[in-house]
Amino acid sequence: MSKVVLFNKPFKVLCQFTDSQRRACLADYIHEPGLYAAGRLDYDSEGLLLLTSNGALQHQISHPKNKLPKTYWVQLEGGIDEKALSALRKGIELKDGKTLPAKVQSIPTPDIWSRTPAVRQRKNIPTSWIAITLSEGKNRQVRRMTAAVGYPTLRLIRYSIGSWNLENLQPGEFRSETVHLALGKPAGRKSNKYSR
Repeated sequence: MSKVVLFNKPFKVLCQFTDSQRRACLADYIHEPGLYAAGRLDYDSEGLLLLTSNGALQHQISHPKNKLPKTYWVQLEGGIDEKALSALRKGIELKDGKTLPAKVQSIPTPDIWSRTPAVRQRKNIPTSWIAITLSEGKNRQVRRMTAAVGYPTLRLIRYSIGSWNLENLQPGEFRSETVHLALGKPAGRKSNKYSR
C-alpha cells in the first residue's frame, strides 16, 4: 500500500517545491515532507498533479511505457468543427513525430472555477471546449495539436490521470488516497482533503 496525493495545481504554479525566481510552487500549498511529483504539468496549465513518496509508484505513474491515459478539458479559440475533431482523433503530425490516436469530443463549458487572471477572449470570436484523452506525453502536446488544426488553446485543465481525477478539488486543494502499487487501483477513497 502506498499513498498518493492528488493536487489541483492552479494556473502559474510550478510543479516543484523550490524556485530560485520565487515563483509560486508546490511548497506554497503542500507541506508534507518527502513528496515528489509523478510527472509534470506546465506552469500555464491547471489541474491534476499526482505526488507520492514511493519511488516505484512515482515511476509507474510517470513512465511513458505505462501509457496511463490522461484526460484534459481544453478551451479553444473558435468553435471547433468536426473536421478538426476528426484530425485530432487520428493523430497530428508535429515536428517531433505524429501523435498517437486520441479520444476527442466536444463538451459543454464545464462547471469549474474561474481563472485568475481571466482567459483572454475576443469579442467577435467564440470559444469552445473539448475533452481530449492522450496515452502519451510529448512536450506541450495538447497546445501544439489544437494549434495545428487551427484552434489555439486558451485554457488547459488536466482532469484525470488513469483512475484518479479532480473530483471536487478546488485550485490549491489536495487530498491523499491509499493505493495498491498496481496502477490505478485505489485501495480506499476515504481520505482527507486539504487546502492551503
